[in-house]
Amino acid sequence: MNITLRIWRQHDRDAAGKMVRYSVDGISPDMSFLEMLDVLNEQLTAAGGEPVAFDNDCREGICGMCSLVINGIAHGPEMLTATCQLYMRHFHDGDTIDVEPWRSPAFPILRDLIVDRSAFDRIIQSGGYISAPTGAAPDAAATLVPKEDADKSFDAATCIGCGACVAACPNGSAMLFTGAKAIHLGALPQGQIERNSRALAMVNQHDAEGFGGCTQIGECTAVCPVGIPLDVISRLNGDVLSALRKAKS
Repeated sequence: MNITLRIWRQHDRDAAGKMVRYSVDGISPDMSFLEMLDVLNEQLTAAGGEPVAFDNDCREGICGMCSLVINGIAHGPEMLTATCQLYMRHFHDGDTIDVEPWRSPAFPILRDLIVDRSAFDRIIQSGGYISAPTGAAPDAAATLVPKEDADKSFDAATCIGCGACVAACPNGSAMLFTGAKAIHLGALPQGQIERNSRALAMVNQHDAEGFGGCTQIGECTAVCPVGIPLDVISRLNGDVLSALRKAKS
């Protein structure tokens, strides 16, 4: 396969960026999208050029590091697929592919396709945890968890924190991420004591980071590589309202 790439190049967060065109030849359909970028970078390095900077780590759809907007779609055209799981067989010989970073004021571009997603870390730090006394580990069956609650918690906990929801949202909202990180704890018995205060603290931090408001358009769930459901936002909003009512009483 011979592919033409138009890639966003930006030296640092203060520099002006632009789309730059590259041709990559001899691409195997069995290569992943990131492996194709590796081939491009090998060619650029061999020619004395500057390789394209992009985030990656596990390349197994687990870590959430891969963060590319491909032809205008976060993570590319395949549903329930992270960029590292996207293969070149989903494209055609001779295609022109646009590759851009996440676009959000809360995710400033550091270099080329790499953005600063530390805002997510600060949302977690604001309340994405359960306070527990230290000591010996409790017996595994000491706290019984209903199957329905365990399933809800697990479904939300699959969020890999990639930020595709933010990149896809017209408002630049991160409420799908925030909802997943709050609800997977709030659904469990161990997370009930701080459930409402946790939700309020995380939403307040979400707003302070400059993410937009959620209007539940659903673009976030459409590009989420692990299929986080939209109802985590509704449940998060319910917990926030409960916290506000308690504060007024």
